Amino acid sequence: MIRVAPSPHIARSNMTTQSVMRDVLIALAPVVGSAIYFFGTAALIHIIICTVSCLVFEIIFTRMRKRPVTLNDFSVSITGIIIALSLPWTAPWYIDVIACLAGVGIGKTCFGGLGQNFFNPAMVGRAFVMIAFSQAMGAGAYVDPHAAITITTQATPLGGLPHEPLALFLGQHNGSLGETSILASIIGGIYLWWRRSASWEISISLLASLAALAWAGSFINNPALPGLALGIEGHLMSGAAVFAAMFIATDPVTSPMSKRGKFIFGAGIGILIWVLRVLSGYPEGVMFAVLIMNSTVPLINRWSIPLPVGVTQKPAQEKGDAA
Repeated sequence: MIRVAPSPHIARSNMTTQSVMRDVLIALAPVVGSAIYFFGTAALIHIIICTVSCLVFEIIFTRMRKRPVTLNDFSVSITGIIIALSLPWTAPWYIDVIACLAGVGIGKTCFGGLGQNFFNPAMVGRAFVMIAFSQAMGAGAYVDPHAAITITTQATPLGGLPHEPLALFLGQHNGSLGETSILASIIGGIYLWWRRSASWEISISLLASLAALAWAGSFINNPALPGLALGIEGHLMSGAAVFAAMFIATDPVTSPMSKRGKFIFGAGIGILIWVLRVLSGYPEGVMFAVLIMNSTVPLINRWSIPLPVGVTQKPAQEKGDAA
């Protein structure tokens, strides 16, 4: 992880790509466990298919570029797991494979591989199948009236069905595999903060901005915009907001490097999530919000570079560039 700051600098020799990704895998364990607990073997099958698919595509694309294959940094495994956790439990196996193909091929390899991609590969894959297979990925895909698992016979919270706060917090409701249990995401996120493998600034600013807009929107009575009625509890505990705040938005490759930039980035995602949920035709806005803010990271980095020690203002040339 690279941090932009004035000197003096203290290097962390134990902070490597492999160690960071290992921490993310450990942090994802509660989310994976809750997905398997609530959705059964369907969740396990999706996770296996997506992880294996990402590994295979990584090998193929790396060899096509005549680069050494490095699977032991765990980055592509995490991409596969997050893609799986972002899908509905009913998604056919070929959607898993195509999402991984798009995520690894378009979201990562086309930009030069690990560390050079502008967009979160998992969200690129998810967006591709969301647009290409809208019927299989839409709100109706989550519900099966004849399913043996009770929660999958009901609509998702963002689909309009009210749920008890405790059920939302624990994950006893329908939704994408990894987004249902807020508790599991928080446990994993706190572990990443403690290990300093993820930026708490992004997570907190994302959730705070979303909560602030949700609170303000709750005072507006407009039946044509049902997203306004969700309130703070509905926006934070429904959908993938917390999961994204802990595991997706904090991707060090596709997020800003400075502390101020991280706050701007996270707040921007939170604002866009609320706007997309309330004003667009999509009940969930996390995926597009992350991808839109990924595209602004180079500009945010340019705006938010800290001043060196002893410097009180930016040079005139940089001011002109920023303007």
